[in-house]
Amino acid sequence: MQIPIGGNEGTMAGTTQRSHVTGPTNRRGKHVHHGRTLAAWVGSVIGLVAFVVGGIAVVFQIWWLFWACVGLAVVALIVTVVMQRMGYGAH
Repeated sequence: MQIPIGGNEGTMAGTTQRSHVTGPTNRRGKHVHHGRTLAAWVGSVIGLVAFVVGGIAVVFQIWWLFWACVGLAVVALIVTVVMQRMGYGAH
C-alpha cells in the first residue's frame, strides 16, 4: 500500500524563516552577539591556553609555570575588557 503524497509534503516549500533563529534580539531591540566578537574569542583563547598549560604544570609540579598561567588568566580578562572598550566587543 502506498501513502499518497500531496503537493508540498516532503519539501521545504511551506517553511518560513523565524526571526529568533536568524537574528536574536533582546527586549530593547539590540542585537545579541552571544560571544561572537573578536574580544570574546581572543580572551577565550588566551584563557584556554592558560588553563591547559596551568593544568599540565600542576600535574608535573612545575609551580613557577602554574603561577605564570594564573597571571596569564588575569591577562585574558584584562585583554577582553580592553578590547571591548576599543569597540571589538558586544557593548
